[in-house]
Amino acid sequence: MRVRFAPSPTGYLHVGVARAALFNWLLARQQGGVFVLRVEDTDHARSTEAHTEAILHGLSWLGLDWDEGPIFQSDGLAGHQAAALRLLAEGKAYRDFTTTDLLKQEAARRGLESVRRLPRELSTELDPAEVERRVAAGESFAIRFRVPEGETAWDDLLHGELSFANADIEDLVLLRSDGSPTYNLAAVSDDADERITHVIRGDDHISNTPKQILLYRALGHAVPRFGHLPMILGPDGGRLSKRHGATAVQEYEDQGILPEALFNFLALLGWNPGDDREVMSKDEIVAEFSLERVQKKSAVFDNKKLSWMNGQHLARVDSHDLVSLVIARFDARGVASDRWRGREGWLVRLVDLLKVRARNLDDLAAMAEPYLSGPVDYEADSVAKHWAKEPATVAERIAELRGRLDDTPWERGALNEVTRSVAEALEIPAGKLIHPVRVAVTGRQHSPGIFDVLEMLGKERTLARLDRALRHLHTMK
Repeated sequence: MRVRFAPSPTGYLHVGVARAALFNWLLARQQGGVFVLRVEDTDHARSTEAHTEAILHGLSWLGLDWDEGPIFQSDGLAGHQAAALRLLAEGKAYRDFTTTDLLKQEAARRGLESVRRLPRELSTELDPAEVERRVAAGESFAIRFRVPEGETAWDDLLHGELSFANADIEDLVLLRSDGSPTYNLAAVSDDADERITHVIRGDDHISNTPKQILLYRALGHAVPRFGHLPMILGPDGGRLSKRHGATAVQEYEDQGILPEALFNFLALLGWNPGDDREVMSKDEIVAEFSLERVQKKSAVFDNKKLSWMNGQHLARVDSHDLVSLVIARFDARGVASDRWRGREGWLVRLVDLLKVRARNLDDLAAMAEPYLSGPVDYEADSVAKHWAKEPATVAERIAELRGRLDDTPWERGALNEVTRSVAEALEIPAGKLIHPVRVAVTGRQHSPGIFDVLEMLGKERTLARLDRALRHLHTMK
């Protein structure tokens, strides 16, 4: 089995295109096949090196390694031209001297709604000697494929039997008047050269398939098996686009989504393992993947589901591996390196504590920042809920605990014991002390277990924050 992914570098790696790449990669890995990467860069006006680099980076980031390539389609120009000229020599194609304006005028004169067959009629009416004279005179012409009569059918790997009447297929241009190949000729020529056995792509290519099958046959090449994947829709049922949020793989990387999570999420867009599993590793997905379980209906891209799945993968990743990613987020947030440098072991423990609550790397970095910085900002909602109703009483409770912490061993068991003993002495539920203390040391009403938090903050930083909270509480009325 030889499959290919053939992106056009006229834009970034869209998640819909990445899903097609993923399914091809999974099929190759599951079947022990070859995954070929071809960059279809023949649109010189719109193709850019930056887009090519973004596509290659996106594939690598997702873990979609290729076995052959990248092969650049523009390097195959001579082969594409030779294929068109061979069809011309065999009478399977013809020179077309018509222009768009001429075709419109002729269609209007004849009262035709379509110009589908006009290029062939107007070109084949020319005397062969006239054709040679016009060629020798340097007149420009395109080369068109002569679509035969009948119908073109194939057994689609996802949709089953599909067929098109050849009468509905225009004589497609193979070479433009400037000698450049069109998409269908270049794709067929390259697939044949690369010995592609299976072409798995989006439903939007179904109309190209009969044209390409006709070209394979005309050129004497084996026709690969075709399978067309359902489209990816936004939550509103429309085709996934910018109005639904991020659509490029790199945007999700920038947002702090893990490659393992996006890989998992894209695999489940239109495919399932046959049971209710959702959070899966790459190896698990490879082992279970098959085209038979790819759905025919369009899948919906749910950003909330992706966020949840990313959180699940964050919790699974070894904290040592996450630290470098979190440090990169610190850099982006302007967190000075002297706050964590030399404390990498401590940072691993902190990440381990926080990662189960995070949905993405930005969340994780934001959660970690209060443990690194000086004074924290108090969230208004947290102050309103746990301080504002009785600031004087809250201050008395925190001050009582503060006085006991000076001589307390700084480990979670001892911190737990002294906090609960203070609450008992004050004749209040432990939560009435713990929640205000959490706001004092983190600025927030939600965090990991408070005694884990205190242990990670360390004695000096904790006491300094309690002192600052007490000063703030004394200013509240």
